Amino acid sequence: MSKSFAPEYWHTTTLGSVIELTYGKSLPAKVRDGVSFPVFGSNGEVGKHSIPLVTKPGLIVGRKGSFGEVHISEEPFFPIDTTYYVDSFHGQPIRYWFYQLRFLPLNQLNRATAIPGLNREDAYSQEITLPPLAEQKVIADKLDTLLAQVENTKARLERIPQILKRFRQSVLAAAVSGRLTEEWRSGDNPERNFKKLGEAGVEVKTGPFGSALHKSDYVNGGIPVINPMHISEGIIRPSDSMTISHQKYNSLEAWHLRKGDVVVGRRGEMGRASVVESDEPQLCGTGSMILRVSEDALPKYLEIILRSPTAVSYFNSASVGSTMVNLNQKVIKNLEVYFPSLSEQTEIVRRVDQLFAHADRIEQQVNNALARVNNLTQSILAKAFRGELTEQWRKDNPELISGENSAEALLERIKAERAAVKPAKRIRRKTNA
Repeated sequence: MSKSFAPEYWHTTTLGSVIELTYGKSLPAKVRDGVSFPVFGSNGEVGKHSIPLVTKPGLIVGRKGSFGEVHISEEPFFPIDTTYYVDSFHGQPIRYWFYQLRFLPLNQLNRATAIPGLNREDAYSQEITLPPLAEQKVIADKLDTLLAQVENTKARLERIPQILKRFRQSVLAAAVSGRLTEEWRSGDNPERNFKKLGEAGVEVKTGPFGSALHKSDYVNGGIPVINPMHISEGIIRPSDSMTISHQKYNSLEAWHLRKGDVVVGRRGEMGRASVVESDEPQLCGTGSMILRVSEDALPKYLEIILRSPTAVSYFNSASVGSTMVNLNQKVIKNLEVYFPSLSEQTEIVRRVDQLFAHADRIEQQVNNALARVNNLTQSILAKAFRGELTEQWRKDNPELISGENSAEALLERIKAERAAVKPAKRIRRKTNA
C-alpha cells in the first residue's frame, strides 16, 4: 500500500516485521487418520488428523501449487508442507490478518519456473500500513459483516442459473404436452393429438460406424464432425480439433448434414439436439444421429421434442447399453409426444423462443451482477486497508490510536516479543590445538 493512502495514525512497514510465515510439515494422505483436526493444503482443507501440528487457531498460506491462497482455521490444525502457517499474532485479531493477507497480491509473487510457488522473503517485503490494535478489531468486525453480506448475495445469485435451467425444462415439458398452447387452440379443436415420431414421418439415420470413420481420419482445418460434445442448449459448436479432409468428407456423403436437419447425440447425456442452421459443410459424427422431418413437422419443433424432459426420461429408460446410454433408431421412432398442426407447432416454437430469450436475458444480468459482486470483495478490502471504513471511528476515539495505543507502539511491542522468543545463536568456543 502506498504511504500516501495511509491514515495519519497508521504506520508504514513491511509484512515481515509483523507476521512470521512458518513452514508446514509433510503429512502424506495415507498417514492421515481422518479424525479430529483439519489438515490444510494450499487450496484449503484436504483431510483430518488426530494430532495437530499447530495447537491453536491460525492462518494457512499456500506456498506451492495454489500459492498465495489464504485460509483460516478457528481450531488446532495441521498445515502440510505445501503451505506456510501463521500462529503468532501478538494480541492482534486473527481475522484482521486473514483479510490483510487476502488483500495482498501474494498470488502474483511467483518465482518458480516449474511448480508455482511463493517465496517467503517476497511475501515479507510486501509494504503494509499497520493500524493501531483497537482499530484492527473494528476493521475486522466491519469486514466480517460486509463480506458476509457479499457472500450471501453471491450465493443467492449462483442459485439463479439452476432455477433458470429448471424453468427452461418446464417450458419444454409444457411445449411437448400441449399445455403451453392450451388457450391458443381454437374451441373447435381442443383435443391433443399424440404420435410416435415414426408415425409422424420422421426419418432417422445413425452416424457412420467406426469402420467408416476413424480417429486417424481427423486433420487440422478440415470439415467439422459433429458429435454429442459439440451440441449444447440447442446450439452446435464445432471443434477445430475434430475435422476431416474434404476427400474423406466427400466419401461419406450419406452423413452430410444439411440445413434444416436435426442432429441429436445418441451416446452419453440425452437431450443434446439442435437444428442445423448453417449451409457450411458438416458431417454427422459416429456418436450422433440425423433426423429429417416430413412436411407435417417443423425442424425446430422436433428439436424441442428431443430436448424435452419427456424425451430425455424416455431415452434414458429405453436406450440400450450397460455402461453408456446408446440410442438406436427404434427407440427414437417409438417416442410418443404431442404432435399438433403446423400452425400450432409454429406458435409453440415462437413461445419457446420468447421464453428462452427472457431466461437468457436474466442469466446475462445475473452473470453481470456476479462479476460485480466478485469485484466487490476486493473493493471493500481496499477501502478497509486505506482506512476508509473506520474514518469516523478514528475521529470518535482519538485516545485509542495515539500514545501507548498507537501503531508505532504496537510495532515496537511486536519487535520486542519476537526478539524475546528468537533462539540465541550458538557461540563456538575455540579449543587449543
